[in-house]
Amino acid sequence: MKRIVFIVFSILLSTLNIKAQHYAIIDTKYILDKLPEYKDADKKMQQLSEQWQKEIDDKQAVLDQLYKNYDAEQFMLSEELKKKRELELFNKEKEVRDLQKRRFGYEGDVFKERQKLVKPIQDKVYNAIQKIAVAHSYDFVLDKSEGITIIFADPKLDKSDEVLKELGIKI
Repeated sequence: MKRIVFIVFSILLSTLNIKAQHYAIIDTKYILDKLPEYKDADKKMQQLSEQWQKEIDDKQAVLDQLYKNYDAEQFMLSEELKKKRELELFNKEKEVRDLQKRRFGYEGDVFKERQKLVKPIQDKVYNAIQKIAVAHSYDFVLDKSEGITIIFADPKLDKSDEVLKELGIKI
């Protein structure tokens, strides 16, 4: 009997030590869209991307015209001239692919510019989220903007506006 009372008492004590987990839900896309510096950075990224894409498109148009010219003239060219023109076409095509890779490839110019312009803003948002999470003792902060699918979320759990206030943005 004493043993049963001891076990029940031990279980009760252990359940008192269990605390409920606190969590919050935020929407980083919503937060970033409210930040003027992010809008400016995003606009600049769009302009650079369009400029670089136009540069690639212009080179591709020149290459396409060279191919058309070659197709029209290849029957009149000697083997030596054909090989020379084919080599020229190959080099131009490689140049276009290299430019595209340099601008839009993995760790290309777009990636580097995004790191330079957007990452500091994202770090600022992350620091504000971390500060709020520590202040409110949240165990988890979930981002509903990408990747995580939330079937239902109580709107009072959404702390995006609180993060904006922490960043000094008026809603």
